[in-house]
Amino acid sequence: MRLAASIFSLMLAWPAWAKAPETSLRPVARVQASSAPNQAAGTSMATATQLATTPALRPSARPEREAAEPVRSTASPRFAAIRPVARPDRSVSRRTALSEHDEDGAADAGNARIRKVAETKKRRGWLFRSLRPQQRTASAGKAAKAARIAREKGAVCGDPDIQGVPMGRITGQIGGCVIDRAVGVRSVGGVVLSQRSTMDCKTAKALKSWVESGMKPAIGNRGGGVARIKVAAHYACRRRNNASSGKLSEHGKGRAIDISGFSLRDGTKITMLKHWNSTSYRKVLRTMHRKACGPFGTVLGPNANRFHLDHFHLDTARYHSGPYCR
Repeated sequence: MRLAASIFSLMLAWPAWAKAPETSLRPVARVQASSAPNQAAGTSMATATQLATTPALRPSARPEREAAEPVRSTASPRFAAIRPVARPDRSVSRRTALSEHDEDGAADAGNARIRKVAETKKRRGWLFRSLRPQQRTASAGKAAKAARIAREKGAVCGDPDIQGVPMGRITGQIGGCVIDRAVGVRSVGGVVLSQRSTMDCKTAKALKSWVESGMKPAIGNRGGGVARIKVAAHYACRRRNNASSGKLSEHGKGRAIDISGFSLRDGTKITMLKHWNSTSYRKVLRTMHRKACGPFGTVLGPNANRFHLDHFHLDTARYHSGPYCR
């Protein structure tokens, strides 16, 4: 009986099999299997009948994907949108970056080497110190150049530390009062003279040597250092101690200068007459007097005689026995 039913079903489905469909058919969902034999036979016949009568179906075209539509669904946390990681602030120093990296414990072998080099530099005291010299601005360069030109322009005796004016040949009323190439000195070693002093270059250079090696070290940082030298006398065509007769003074030859005191940068005034024996400046003034022996050939102070109670007499006269210092 079953065999007859199967043959009958095949005969009914034969026209559909004889002509193949132009397009592929969608598979039909399977029906639930039944335990009864008659239900199985009926189901087979119904399936064959459906295949014969169902029109050919074309597969539906896939919808076009929008360009902005994400390929993967964001519903799942696995495919959630990933935010770009912010770049580290470049203003953070290399040392800070290394320390934070150490705290996180994610330093690799390369960073470990960098930390080691940084620690070595830190112990040596020059961690990340720039060795490039800072470039001067245009205005600073121009100012420095102008100062140098002015300094060189005012230099006399071939020394920029001796500022003044050339005066040429000078002669006086007394025979022998002659300076061949006299200069009028305004400042020496950055210290201003109270008046422009006329002398020859040999005396000007001796004065500079004493200022740098004797006067400045003796004062030191007291009152900010010496700002001004009080000049009592320089070139003068006269005889020694202003006598009416006798030998010509070294002042008449442009080889001498008399200094009566000093002014410090804080306004303090020091004089030979007032401070030669004072507690505050006794040692300072005696040191200046002693240091003048050598640059100058003659050094006379308050202890020399009554004519020098209020000043130092310094001249460049030379003696066979050496400097004369009193």
